[in-house]
Amino acid sequence: MGFMEYNPHQQRLVELQQLLRSHNYRYYILNNPVISDNEYDNYYRELLELEEKYPALKTPDSPTQRAGTPPSEAFTRLEHPAPILSLDNAFSADELRAWQERISRLDESAAGAEFMMEPKLDGLTVVLHYENGLFTRGATRGNSVIGEEITENLRTIRTLPLRIPPDPESTVPPQNLVVRGEAFIRISDFDKLNKYLEEAGERTYVNPRNTAAGSLRQLDSSLTAKRPLTLLVYQIVTSSDTLPRTQKETLSYLEQLGFPTPDFDFCPDLDAVINSLEDWEDRRRKLDYEIDGVVIKINDLDLADNLGVVGKAPRGAIAFKFPAQVVNTTLEDIRVNVGRTGVLTPYAVLEPVEIGGVTVKQATLHNFDFISDKDIRKGDRVMVKRAGEVIPYIMGPVKDIRTGAERVYSPPEICPVCQEPVEHIEGEVAWYCVNSSCEAQLIRNIEHFVSRTAMDIVGLGIKIVEQLANEGLITSVGDLYSLQKADLLKLEGFAEKKADNLLEAITQSKNQLLDRLITALGIRGVGEVVSGILARNYRNLDALNQASLEELENIPGIGPNIAQAIIDWFNRPTNQQVLRKLKVNGVWPSVETKTKADLEDMKLTGLVFVLTGKLKSYTRGEIKEIIQASGGKVTGSVSANTDYILVGDDPGSKHDKAQELGIKIIIEDEFRAMIKDFNN
Repeated sequence: MGFMEYNPHQQRLVELQQLLRSHNYRYYILNNPVISDNEYDNYYRELLELEEKYPALKTPDSPTQRAGTPPSEAFTRLEHPAPILSLDNAFSADELRAWQERISRLDESAAGAEFMMEPKLDGLTVVLHYENGLFTRGATRGNSVIGEEITENLRTIRTLPLRIPPDPESTVPPQNLVVRGEAFIRISDFDKLNKYLEEAGERTYVNPRNTAAGSLRQLDSSLTAKRPLTLLVYQIVTSSDTLPRTQKETLSYLEQLGFPTPDFDFCPDLDAVINSLEDWEDRRRKLDYEIDGVVIKINDLDLADNLGVVGKAPRGAIAFKFPAQVVNTTLEDIRVNVGRTGVLTPYAVLEPVEIGGVTVKQATLHNFDFISDKDIRKGDRVMVKRAGEVIPYIMGPVKDIRTGAERVYSPPEICPVCQEPVEHIEGEVAWYCVNSSCEAQLIRNIEHFVSRTAMDIVGLGIKIVEQLANEGLITSVGDLYSLQKADLLKLEGFAEKKADNLLEAITQSKNQLLDRLITALGIRGVGEVVSGILARNYRNLDALNQASLEELENIPGIGPNIAQAIIDWFNRPTNQQVLRKLKVNGVWPSVETKTKADLEDMKLTGLVFVLTGKLKSYTRGEIKEIIQASGGKVTGSVSANTDYILVGDDPGSKHDKAQELGIKIIIEDEFRAMIKDFNN
């Protein structure tokens, strides 16, 4: 057969290779996939079949001849002690039986093999090095031979043991040990993270896998520490000790050493594996982490090793991929929810479609930048993914089949709930409704107003706030101070004493200091620290109300975005109405005007503190107030910007990080002496 006969196949083969390289780059390097896993698998299988049919066309740089991606030039390269292999895939019981037949021809004992079934975790493969029980280095898989060293980032994962085993009396660790695992973010933690980011007006993430990969590949490990990463370990790469000879014993041994290990099923034969597949697909929906299949491994590791490797995949294991939970449907409309903090969040109204046995009618669109970046339009056919119990989300539009009838979307200019103008500051992700009386935000605003760090109204919990709002007794925080006993007695669960106690707590809150009241107003970006700065510069809310943008921007610690947020809040007529209610009811604290000399005498100004361990003489809140009152700042993580770390008993990893960075470490006695010196 002449080479020219290959040309049509060669054209498609080259096209597939380039396509897969592009999608590999977007998935692993940019963390921004544009196709579903199912589509990728179909392209990969098509390329694999062409290369098997026409081996002369297979090239060394084909995506089928490698695992993972090249390490980033931004990281140190770390060579693995043994290849970190990928797996071939199977999509049906027949393909599993064909796999066993193939390996049985190489070693007839594979026909009677026992198997282990483990979840195919959708995270980032990591390789961990231990010397004499201490974690020393860690890397990504990279190109299977050389990975990116991410040791400091891995140290931030709390489930990663820095020393093994947890009980030195029980097991002596190998002198040298290298293990393989998967780093990922649990679905529940991912939801909490996105909720926090949404309320803070920051960009939310698309899915847990990309978030985990992006977090571990941060050049600044302090950013990694803020992400709720976790870990499961399932393989010993090399060890100076004698290795367990079955996968079941390996997982047991890893667990003894203190590693978190995955759930598994032991199966005496392949029929048991196939019978368990449906159970695993059901189990998948109940897991708190994403999996896209199960890994089926020969339990006898000697047999698995003897079978060898084909390409970049071991013959003794295979990944069974579940049917994709990604579908196409029509995006009929884009609507907006208003969160309790005023953040506007878009969502998609879909032509109903079934994904994994569930009918989906709505899906999240993350934020308005996401819609713009992906060029998502009303009327588009869109890819929708649902993983486990996670809310379905839009992956992107299918642009190739647009008809021209699709409509470009623009963010709303008014709040869909209260019809007040919305705010968007250039450079920020979020759009806000800053009307403190907006019905969508009312309960959250009041809950914040009465909280311990704000007006501290004891006994006014979220359930009572909901009762008051639902009965129409309060339409803003200012109405709290007009409540009457008769109003409370109408509510379920209220008797004379409970009503008297609550009214007394509300009255007592009038004595709170100005910084507490500023915090309680819930101005975007104005927390305890900024409120303290404002209270030191303005005598009361009348003075703050009259402040100009330029004046606010010139105050140390007040950036342009926060200054603009303050101006915008006070410019809203509805917020001015709230202020009038507070003033009429006597909620109007004042302080003596600070002179410039007073402000300059705050000797902790500009200093950053981190607290760790159990303090004896102070509570965390007291220490924080002392530092902030003296112009300092308290943060939750140690970085190069930290000036002091104050340690109590049993300090945690922050103490170790401070030592590594050469940050000044002080105890409570030294802190007291510091405050005394600064105040003299």
